[in-house]
Formats: sequence, structure tokens, C-alpha cells
Amino acid sequence: MSALQLLTYIVAALLIQLAAGLGLVWFRRRSTPRVGSGQVVESVSRHAVGAWVGWRAFRVTRREFEDRSQTQCSVYLEPVDGVALPMFRPGQFLTFSLSVAAHQTGEQEGQQVITRCYSLSDRPNPRSYRVTVKRVLLGLASNHFHDSVHVGDIVQVKAPAGQFVMDTDAAVPAVLIAGGVGITPMMSMLRWCLSEQPERVVHLYYGLRNGQEHAFKAELERLASAHANFHLTVVYSAAHATDMEGCDFQHQGHVNMDLLRRTLPHGRHQFYICGPTAMMDSVVAALSDWGVPAQDIHFERFGPSSTPAADSSALQDTTLHAESFEIGFKQSARTLTWDGQDANLLDFAERHGLLVESACRSGVCGSCEVRLISGEVRYARQPDYEVGSGRCLLCVGRPASDLMMEA
Repeated sequence: MSALQLLTYIVAALLIQLAAGLGLVWFRRRSTPRVGSGQVVESVSRHAVGAWVGWRAFRVTRREFEDRSQTQCSVYLEPVDGVALPMFRPGQFLTFSLSVAAHQTGEQEGQQVITRCYSLSDRPNPRSYRVTVKRVLLGLASNHFHDSVHVGDIVQVKAPAGQFVMDTDAAVPAVLIAGGVGITPMMSMLRWCLSEQPERVVHLYYGLRNGQEHAFKAELERLASAHANFHLTVVYSAAHATDMEGCDFQHQGHVNMDLLRRTLPHGRHQFYICGPTAMMDSVVAALSDWGVPAQDIHFERFGPSSTPAADSSALQDTTLHAESFEIGFKQSARTLTWDGQDANLLDFAERHGLLVESACRSGVCGSCEVRLISGEVRYARQPDYEVGSGRCLLCVGRPASDLMMEA
């Protein structure tokens, strides 16, 4: 065989391989359903490219208390279908559908389904999720989680959601400010940062009463020891005699602007705040007064009442030009006057002492959806939850006219 013939065979073989490869690519693109085509995109979901729609069954695989008083319990969840989980954004939460005994809700018999949201407390993992639930004295869902949800149980869960998320600019130091159970989304942000952006400077200020309530203590101390760019500051407001300053905590009192001014280096930072309303009211306002730009202040509230937005000028402008509307609540037999003081109808109802079912407070879970008998509700942004016809979401809705609601 001549050299020319050998070269011809080699070139022919390479061309055959190239043609086969191009054919395989063409076949895969033709056979893979496209997003938005109306087909079920199984190949996308199996690779955890996007979140699932609706409820999905998860099995509880592990429970672990995070504090000495055993009021904060981490629950580990794995999908029953075994399909890889979407890589959520650090700081997001899960929405749960829980079936609780009717006597716990004041009913006589049977079960009642309630919806609640809990922050993810670990970095993204394609195999499992972790949420951490704090027991609240009269908390229907938290007591159900602590007393009735066991290893092996199945719970129904919606995909991760929420707008309180960590930015991805590693060049800007992150300042995480947590009060009490507000530590849970911070753990997700922190662990993601240390894993994906180890060069990024991260400060965590964690305020709580004493060592009995100190969640994730061993984990936080281990992370601080292992990462030079992670700076941990723990503040106790009511330390016990057995709590050692300089060991268990670094400062006494509260996380406030005086502490931040004394301990943070000069320069730009991204601030993330989550905790009790009183702490957030003071810290968010103080950061704005300090001159921190609105786009660098991020916060998440939980429970009744809103925290004023860092960019308060927008809310003030809305308030000044707000129209007065009559808001009727049929079941409560009350009619109230909307004057624009509240960010949304849920805050408005709670300020006037009306109890309304709610969970995420961000237009995701649909817990506060009510029937709209008459009138029009507007939304600053389209809710993630698909609002039913003739219904409205109180947590992100504002009136555009007089309203009558079935609530």
C-alpha cells in the first residue's frame, strides 16, 4: 500500500466519524422537546436545569436539632422520584403543603391542609434539601414539623422560590446580618459563598439571646476556622452565666450600626438582613442613613408586618399620591379605608387586626389568595403564583378601586 493510499483511507475514516457526530447532534436536537413547545421536557428536568411545577413528593431522611434548647430542627429531604434537584439560588425557600390534625386548628375532626414556607439552610445539592424549622409557641406548622414529621414520612413541596438571594459579584464583600431564626437563609448564602467563591470576603453578624438558642454553633465555628475570608461575629443580648464572651460570643447587646461601624472595613459591601421586625426596622433604616445605596441592601421578613424598603422614596411617593379606597372584608363584616400607608393588602389587613392565612408573603405560595367579589387589584410585578380568575393575592396586591373580598 502506497503512502498516498494510506493517507486517503485515514482522511476517509475521519470524514465518516465527523459525519456520524454531526448526525448524532442533529438527532438529539430533533428528539429533545423544547421549552415552550407544549411538550413535557423530561430531559430538562432530569438534569435539574429548571424547577418543577406544582407539588412534588419528598421523603424525610434525617432530623437534627441545631441548638441546645432543641427549638430549631433541621429536616433533610430527598425527592421520592429520585430525579436530580434544581440548583436553587442561595437565600430561597421551599413551600410545604402540610396536613395537620383538625383539633390543632380548632376544628372538631379530620385533617386540615395548611401552606407554609421555610428557608433552605444549606447550599444547593442535587440530591437533597435542608430546611430548619424553629418551634413557635402557638405555631401550627412549626409544632407539626417538630412533633409529627418523622424520618420516612412523605411531604409535599413546591420548588425553591423567593427574591431574597445572594448576588454573584465576588468582588464585593457580603455582610450577612441575622437575628434569631433569621440565620437559616444566611446559612445557605454562607455555605454557597465559601464553596463557590472562596476568595470572597464574607462577614456574618448573628444576634440572639444566649447560648441555649445558638443554632449551628459548631458548624459556624468550623467554617470560620477553615476560611480566612469568613469573619464571624456573634452577639448575645441576654447571656447566661455559663456563656463565655470571647469564646461562645464576641459582643454583648444587639447587632446595630455602632457595631457595624466599628468592625466593618471601609468600602462597598452588599448587606443581607433577616430577623425579627424590630431588628430589621432599625438596621435597614440605619444603613440607609449611613449612605448605603438601596441596591446594596437586601432583606427578608417573616411573620406579620412589613419592613420598610431600603428605597423608601418610592414608597413615600406612592403614599403621597395614593387614592383613598373602601376595602370590604365580607367574612369579617368590616369595611376599612385604604390610605396608602401599607405596602400591600396583607399588611393592611393585619394592621387592622384581621387574621389572614399567609406564608411566603412574596406572591409565590398562594396562601393568601382570596375571592375578589368586586373591584380591581394591581400588582407591582406579576406574582410567581398563578392567581385564579376572580381571585387576588393579598401579600403583593394593592387596590386600584374600592374592593369587596371574601375574607
